[in-house]
Amino acid sequence: MLSVEVVDLYYGASHALRRVSLTAAKGEVTCILGRNGVGKTSLLRAIFGLQPIRAGRISWENRVLNDLPPHERARAGLALVPQGREIFPRLSVLENLETGFAPLARELRHIPDEIFTLFPVLKDMLHRRGGDLSGGQQQQLAIGRALVMRPRLLLLDEPTEGIQPSIIKDIGRAIAYLRNLGKIAVVLVEQYLDFARELGDHFVVMDRGSIVYSCTRDTMDEAALKRAMAI
Repeated sequence: MLSVEVVDLYYGASHALRRVSLTAAKGEVTCILGRNGVGKTSLLRAIFGLQPIRAGRISWENRVLNDLPPHERARAGLALVPQGREIFPRLSVLENLETGFAPLARELRHIPDEIFTLFPVLKDMLHRRGGDLSGGQQQQLAIGRALVMRPRLLLLDEPTEGIQPSIIKDIGRAIAYLRNLGKIAVVLVEQYLDFARELGDHFVVMDRGSIVYSCTRDTMDEAALKRAMAI
């Protein structure tokens, strides 16, 4: 299980995260909701070690991550699909996928067939440059690259942003499949409530660096959640 406990994060004098706490379990999707600029991406960056925290504790599978650099967190089973995808435009689809080999033992350095089952377009375009793909195809590539790493904790930062509806459905089906495996904890940052509501088991809403509302699928008060998102 992922455990984030009373985490504070600063960018210089700017207080980006304020005593944030949440958990995420394998076989579940934890959705982080809120407007732009409220700290959602900062929270994912803190979990993956891209931004040091000032206070609090982040642990995964009972191991404290605070002092681990990102590559060590990747070896511990974390994978991040960043906002904006950040694929390598001059590398082929195959080469982009193979960059996910970095944290793996040599015997695991192959691309799982399930990636091409989830995203068949990647198999069809293996030798095309990443930069030649559409935005939605690049998003599928970014998720596929993360899955190559065999993650047990998958962090997704707004995977539907700027994506056409048909590919949003493909991404939703992929997330649901990964959740149902029961072996991966998924943390999904999302602005669109409808997409999150279809997939989520737990929901938190952030505002000004703090969590202002939280619920499960069963305890959700949709009116209260929408009010929190509109703050």
